[in-house]
Amino acid sequence: MPYVEKLAYEYKELLLKEIQHHSKWLPKARTLYLGGGTPSVLPPAVMQEILEGLCAYGICKENLIEITMEVNPESATEEVLENAVDWGVNRFSLGIQTFDDDILKTIGRSHKSKKAIEALNLLIQTGKNISCDLMFNLPQQSTPTFLSHVDLLSDFSINHISFYGLNVCKKTILGQRVSKGLLKIDENLYEEMYLGGVELLEKKGFHRYEVSNFCKDGYKSIHNENYWNQGEYIGMGPGAHSYVDRVRFYAPEMYPRWREYINRGFSKEFLNMDSLKNTDFLLEKLWLSLRQSKGLYLKEWPTPLDEKMLIKWLKKDFIEFDGDFLKLKGRGWIFMDDIVTDLAVNIPN
Repeated sequence: MPYVEKLAYEYKELLLKEIQHHSKWLPKARTLYLGGGTPSVLPPAVMQEILEGLCAYGICKENLIEITMEVNPESATEEVLENAVDWGVNRFSLGIQTFDDDILKTIGRSHKSKKAIEALNLLIQTGKNISCDLMFNLPQQSTPTFLSHVDLLSDFSINHISFYGLNVCKKTILGQRVSKGLLKIDENLYEEMYLGGVELLEKKGFHRYEVSNFCKDGYKSIHNENYWNQGEYIGMGPGAHSYVDRVRFYAPEMYPRWREYINRGFSKEFLNMDSLKNTDFLLEKLWLSLRQSKGLYLKEWPTPLDEKMLIKWLKKDFIEFDGDFLKLKGRGWIFMDDIVTDLAVNIPN
């Protein structure tokens, strides 16, 4: 929902209640991620109280190895960043998406490329780890344009870049325009944009460690790796996702419903819950492992993978064995979902 200042203090009080509700899980945390949404728009006093509330239950900056905060170009001011550093933030994530102002307008982003560059320079001055997001396969975007933006971004003093293919949601204004034919997305460009971006970043010293994430040596996102390795986590706030004891759950996404969920004592009837059966757990493990460059550790896989399907993708040179690991290779990264579907044939119940 759009930021409404008068709700910031109510939001803080509700969030503090949710923190207390989840308090038994919090001392286990090694990382803290502030966002999605845009936490940098909250008044500093409000954010300070939230962080003090977390610290009261063990999530203190002294105990965490990584504290990331999402910022957008409009909210990345000197004051906001100075406060964040004081709070212990040691990693920032900036959503740039593209340096093309016309495309930014088309996809509904309110900032312009000049503002994104200004924000990026301010972030670099903090001396903290910086990650930036780009998008590809956008309406009106050509492969040379996308690659030029990857090239431009990689020349800044940052150590982590993510880029994602556009996922059009039909409920959004952009999705409606695409479905009506008012905007066209050339799906044929997806592969050349993705593989071209990977090749360019490798030359610039950014190594792919997950299908959409690239870093210089020693700068992986510890927080995100926990997701991809099926580690447990607790999310707090409207729509925040959690994973505990093989159960995935999330609170209501709409603010009024989330407020009701908290004020009515955290009744499970408000939660969307999914308890992973063994088959689901293993399918997820297969998919999450292959989307990482390290691949699937075969010694921890409970059953032989389907030989026919392995041969199929090995012949295409889309997968490879590397010691005890099975990894994606070359164009296999583009066909990851198809490969996972095929290899999942023998997953036990």
